Amino acid sequence: MRRRALLIVIGVAVLSLVAAMATSFLHDGLSSRATPTALEKAIARKARHLAIPSNARLAANPVLASKEDLRDARLHFADHCAICHGNDGGGETTIGSGLYPKPPDLRLPETQNLSDGELFWIIENGVRFTGMPAFSEGSAHGGMQDSWKLVHFIRHLPHLTAAERIEMERYNPKGPDDRAEEERENDFLKGATPQQKQESKDHRQE
Repeated sequence: MRRRALLIVIGVAVLSLVAAMATSFLHDGLSSRATPTALEKAIARKARHLAIPSNARLAANPVLASKEDLRDARLHFADHCAICHGNDGGGETTIGSGLYPKPPDLRLPETQNLSDGELFWIIENGVRFTGMPAFSEGSAHGGMQDSWKLVHFIRHLPHLTAAERIEMERYNPKGPDDRAEEERENDFLKGATPQQKQESKDHRQE
């Protein structure tokens, strides 16, 4: 009788946990506008930890954190990663804000306390059920060397300078509106008027 009562208690506890998880995951009708609950965050962090192989967590960064490599990583981050994470790693971007879960603030302890091997593994393999893609197969990414350089840059994010952010902005992907605005600024700095620009364009088409 006592064993049966214990089984009933365990069963109720499991059902309650499943119900709580379902409610957590399905809140706000699966809208990506929602903010993950504390339970979801805890489960996601635990799942991420368990998913990364132990030997990967212990991997040491083979790339030295030289000034040149750090700049390469900074510009690479601006071109490939900032669209979601922002140049400063805060994740406050148009795309990042629309993802569920939102990109983590890479400057905070939740990311900075990960080992180099864990950061490398996440860059290479991505994170399932989030917007984080795997870069190991991307030819434009450059390979493992670039991933290890990015690990150094992620460590540097809490200390990013204003000058570094300004440089990164020049390497952010640009849409048609951004390119048009940049072209207008360049024309202004060069002293070209819209009429002169049109005449030059007409001349090239002749």
